[in-house]
Amino acid sequence: MSNMIKLEINGIPVEVPQGTSILEAAKTVHVKIPTLCYHPDLKAEASCGICVVRNADSPKLLRACCTEAAPDMKITTHDADIVQVRKSVLELILANHPNDCLQCPRSGSCELQTIAADFGIREVPFPREVLKTPVDDSTTSLILNQEKCIKCGRCVDVCQNMQNVWALEYIGRGEETRMIPAAGVKLNESPCIKCGQCSAHCPVGAIYERDEIQQAWDLLRKPDTVTIAQIAPAVRVALGEAFGLEPGTLLTGKIYAALRRLGFDQVFDTNYSADVTIMEEATEFVDRFTNGKDLPLITSCCPAWTDWMEKYAPDFSDNFSSAKSPQQMLSALAKSYWAEANNVDPKNIAVISIMPCTAKKYEITRSEEMSSTGQQDTDLVLTTRELARMLKSSGVDFLNLPDEEADELLGVYSGAGTIFGVTGGVMEAALRTAYCFVTGDDQPPSINFNNVRGVDGVKEAEIDIKGTKVKIAVAHQMSNVEQVLNAVRADRKAGKKPRYDFIEVMACRGGCIGGGGQPTGATDEIRAKRTAGIYTDDEKSVVRMSHMNPQVQALYKNYLGEPCSEKAEKLLHTKYRKRKIYAK
Repeated sequence: MSNMIKLEINGIPVEVPQGTSILEAAKTVHVKIPTLCYHPDLKAEASCGICVVRNADSPKLLRACCTEAAPDMKITTHDADIVQVRKSVLELILANHPNDCLQCPRSGSCELQTIAADFGIREVPFPREVLKTPVDDSTTSLILNQEKCIKCGRCVDVCQNMQNVWALEYIGRGEETRMIPAAGVKLNESPCIKCGQCSAHCPVGAIYERDEIQQAWDLLRKPDTVTIAQIAPAVRVALGEAFGLEPGTLLTGKIYAALRRLGFDQVFDTNYSADVTIMEEATEFVDRFTNGKDLPLITSCCPAWTDWMEKYAPDFSDNFSSAKSPQQMLSALAKSYWAEANNVDPKNIAVISIMPCTAKKYEITRSEEMSSTGQQDTDLVLTTRELARMLKSSGVDFLNLPDEEADELLGVYSGAGTIFGVTGGVMEAALRTAYCFVTGDDQPPSINFNNVRGVDGVKEAEIDIKGTKVKIAVAHQMSNVEQVLNAVRADRKAGKKPRYDFIEVMACRGGCIGGGGQPTGATDEIRAKRTAGIYTDDEKSVVRMSHMNPQVQALYKNYLGEPCSEKAEKLLHTKYRKRKIYAK
């Protein structure tokens, strides 16, 4: 093939496509070049210098992450001089890094800690000079600790290029360089949407989720408080990574059991309320579609996307589904429907949700509709990472627990509910039910809508509902969203019918399985495995459409009446408002 090139790496013949970096070429022959600033999601910036290699006898060292392999190269990846250079670079980084690993939230999963151990660094021969800066804890979701920053630039790249948010910038020069919001404002005053992708990509503990484990223990210890847990779809296929399991391992039953061991009185599943979300959202879509009003309908389950829309695209407020996210729906139903059925005062209920998302911590106080039951509906949010730490400290032998079932009323879910965890999942779940609502059939000819699956940044499809064409778009990773919105804006300006009828957006790459609160180190390979676990959960479900969930049917029959009824509107829907990009 004309676009293939040949070279040698450590004397091993290599043939790779033209344009392949030396780093990636080495991987094809099982040679591991150490890196620190590099991440496969991002364009290589070569800021750390640890991946240096030598070509033939040249004295010049090349940075493998950003140097393309060329024909006839003879690359040496490891020798005494190269190892010493790498070790010296690490020692310089450590000289400007706090020596408090035991107190760091990334201890045990820190890339700097791991690579320093690999090189056997026990002492640092340079004077320790740590940049003294205050910790920014202004948001309810994320903590920014610049003292731990190693200036790799990943967070800035993620925020600006992956997420198109621009909350973080390079401020200062040389040793004074910091990755903070423009003009040095607090994170909560910046355009930050709390998606947490900065923390998910940070190699150290410079950005991390606000830890609320102690608050969870405090609630669990309250003798007169009924504590309720709910777990999101994506948590069940990622939590195992913190315990050494393969990404995508499905652990639903063990998580139910573990939460009971932690002391929760009731264990519910957010997949159930995802089914309820579909009942509300599909009803909303069918009404808009059949009447041709306020199209396209845009899904609203992702709080980071909601925050972005309210800041950057308020012209789409009328297109946004008013349905709350599954997290908020379940909490509202727990403090109303479940509370009434069990004669429990909602004031004595605490709902703690386990989410793959740092923005969920923000969502619980986003607006007054998040207190639809007369008090805050969701009391506390823990990320997948926080639950892992909580389990490890509790003495629960998680991996050897027998599987258990969720509790009644708010625990049974359909396959449609679980696929909310992946990009395209909300759309597919909605289409399964919307097809039946439009046609009156029991189910679509095929239960799978494969056109909305996959990792393409924007997926477009046309669905045929018995001769009626529904045009849809699915976007994930915020940098891909604006092209979809701009296409709709162009149609509006030209006076044309919108090119899409239904749009799904997820802020994070891959959807919730790649959320900012998931175990760190996610790559597309890991996201694919988590996604496969979600679809396995769907395929093994007896019921695979939300409107066929018997507990959801009972909810509407016994409590809500019809989807979008007055009671449903009060408990399950929200409103949107324009927000300032920079808060004052």
